[in-house]
Amino acid sequence: MAYETALRDDARRRLEEIGHADIVVGIPSYNNAGTIGHVVQMAAQGMVTYFPDLKPVLMNSDGGSQDGTRETVLSTPVPDGVEVIATVYQGIPGKGSAFRAIFEAAQRLGARVCVVVDSDLRSITPEWIELLAGPVVKKGFGYVTPFYTRHKYDGTITNNICYPMTRMLYGVDVRQPIGGDFGFSGALLDVYLAQDVWESDVARFGIDIWMTTTAINQDMRVCQAHLGAKIHDPKDPAAALGPMFRQVVGTLLGLMATYERRWQGVDQVRPTEMYGTPKAIEPEPVLVSLSKMIEKFQTGVAEHAAVLQAALSSDIWRRVEEAARRSPEEFGFPADLWVDVLFDCAVAFNKGGLDRTALLDAMTPLYYGRTAGTVVEGTDMDTPTFEREIVQAQAKLFMQRKPDLVRRWRGG
Repeated sequence: MAYETALRDDARRRLEEIGHADIVVGIPSYNNAGTIGHVVQMAAQGMVTYFPDLKPVLMNSDGGSQDGTRETVLSTPVPDGVEVIATVYQGIPGKGSAFRAIFEAAQRLGARVCVVVDSDLRSITPEWIELLAGPVVKKGFGYVTPFYTRHKYDGTITNNICYPMTRMLYGVDVRQPIGGDFGFSGALLDVYLAQDVWESDVARFGIDIWMTTTAINQDMRVCQAHLGAKIHDPKDPAAALGPMFRQVVGTLLGLMATYERRWQGVDQVRPTEMYGTPKAIEPEPVLVSLSKMIEKFQTGVAEHAAVLQAALSSDIWRRVEEAARRSPEEFGFPADLWVDVLFDCAVAFNKGGLDRTALLDAMTPLYYGRTAGTVVEGTDMDTPTFEREIVQAQAKLFMQRKPDLVRRWRGG
């Protein structure tokens, strides 16, 4: 069933009562009663402290929680003048549908700026709202992405796929393209809501990478905000990814076809302006199960061998097989192999005639392999060294090798 709006009748009536807002902070949620009250307090305080002349609205866009999440939002004390909405969105269950309801609400209210923040944040402070909204209100930026201090093993899909691919394809250095906490202008809201994507994976976990890629390709001015450490509910990279990997990576790869004329002509990376002051904060450690990742890589390669052979060139497939045969003590999955794997998979996804879901499922163990490889390479590194020697070095390698991708894309 297609929904023309993500807003239910109760939300639309509430928006009519409020009439207008200058700044909207949206919080998507699903069973987050234990953490969302703190987020509501910090976000509401941030709006009135840093933007006293702007009319504030806080909106919780919920997926039908059964743990009292919406009730917690409505019972949490907020400063005078902050209007609070807690509603269940309608549409495909997922974060993107929750965001769509927030976008529609902000558009109906005529907001100048909209901010979205995760519902499980423990590190959010009122200043986060200034850091995410300030660039839009004060400097005319269209899109604000977070710049976090994260542990070296946190955000591995970002580190190994979304960051290097986005940087290489579109030539904009955005370190956290799927960070979860963003700010954007009213003009960008109009762009987002005009897109016919809300029955796709964009309505689920694909939303963050879609928002970032769309903003870049709509020539919005993009900046990054120094938010410090992101402390939420970190997950072991070896834990089950479920549909998240397919939705994020599938959206990223699918957008390559949408913007193919654009990215093929990009041959250099431009830095992104920073906002706020860098914060020297030690991130919480993320524990990883190296042996479990290696095992998932090895068993997954065997399980998906037919699809991988169809997607990868014979030489790359041979190297993947060799990596899968190594013992845990000798394990390695180098960055140059990872670049080749992603390039071949990107072309196969868009031009190979393969079942896309099957290909994304086959890519998942390869992601485990590269993530395990970075853990092996970075065992003795602190987080800043890991960032420089592994994450940034890998991103630069993607850009150096981009002519190979363009050649393969064009069938050469």
